[in-house]
Amino acid sequence: MLGLNKKDATLLGVVAVLVIFAPFILNPFPADSAMAQFNAGYPDLMQRFVIFGIFAVGFNLLFGLTGYLSFGHAAFLGVGSYSAVWMFKLLSMNVIPAILLSMVIAGLFALLIGFISLRRTGIYFSILTLAFAEMSFRLAYSVLTPITNGETGLQLTLEDPRILGQTATENGGIPVTNLFGLEMRSTEVLNLGGWTFQFNNGYYMAGALLLVAFYISIRIFRSPFGMMLRAVKSNQQRMNYTGLNTKPYTLAAFVISGMYAGLAGGLMASMDPLAGAERMQWTASGEVVLMTILGGAGTLIGPVLGAGFIKYFENIFSKINEAVLHSWFHALPDGLENAIVWVLEHFVGSGWHLTLGLLFMLVVTFLPGGLVEGGQRLGRLFGRKKDAEEKTATQSTPAE
Repeated sequence: MLGLNKKDATLLGVVAVLVIFAPFILNPFPADSAMAQFNAGYPDLMQRFVIFGIFAVGFNLLFGLTGYLSFGHAAFLGVGSYSAVWMFKLLSMNVIPAILLSMVIAGLFALLIGFISLRRTGIYFSILTLAFAEMSFRLAYSVLTPITNGETGLQLTLEDPRILGQTATENGGIPVTNLFGLEMRSTEVLNLGGWTFQFNNGYYMAGALLLVAFYISIRIFRSPFGMMLRAVKSNQQRMNYTGLNTKPYTLAAFVISGMYAGLAGGLMASMDPLAGAERMQWTASGEVVLMTILGGAGTLIGPVLGAGFIKYFENIFSKINEAVLHSWFHALPDGLENAIVWVLEHFVGSGWHLTLGLLFMLVVTFLPGGLVEGGQRLGRLFGRKKDAEEKTATQSTPAE
């Protein structure tokens, strides 16, 4: 199917099912229950899951296949966002031109940075990409203020010319982003008993692009180009000794990865037409590194899982404050309740990074292959138990 083998087609099908049924899967608890705090099926968070999933999948094409660790991929995310907002300001509110421009500009920017950075390998390459990202951040924050609007961020105004679209709505407001008239922020709500499910146009458009991006990554992984990138990761020096020039392959991987980041930045601006320099900070680059390693670098679905895991912690655990903790443990004696809340409040709310850091340490220590390796170990464990049960049943059955 679609040129994929059975295993890859199944993997693509799993991702498609997760995307389509996410509003149900991510809302397991009734809206009025105490556990509703852990529901994640609302549009803004679901959009972040798929957008950062695209970002991480693209980064994995570079880091997972070639072993080149870039600390500057947030620069392409920011360039993509700025490009999309400018397209909304100058052309129309249709997201397709904005997304296409984001990918093109990010790809060209990646070509420039990659051409220079890939002259070095290892830690020197990482430092170069980090330096370019920091320069990009500083330029966007101060020097290029006429283009980026500095620390305020680039946003839509009623004075935007917008050649092919409305400059203002009938009510005098700023038009919203759309896909040929289908508004990105439009959301349908389904109430079933105590459960509330939300279906958002913007989420499903981003989800469709995630599936396309994931499919392309599978084809790259299985292609001769992907095999060449794996060879670069295995022993680039030996390949150079054979007379093979690896730079065109690594540069192509870098540009493709940058275009994925530009796509993610364009989608972020499509959901919320605002671009700020903070999207280009080194912390954003570090976040996608964590997503990829946590999910499983070099695997297909790992970056998607890592992106969802980190964004879940960032948005769900950061909202758990002292008041929420007291509501959970109010039935306990006051002294015990206060003690438990005092301990837990250091790991949630503003301290959610501590919990994420501990989990990351555990994963790196015991699951070097990330969450994917954890799933594979569980699969083998249950597989051995099943085989053992079948063997026992066979031995206990008397021969006729």
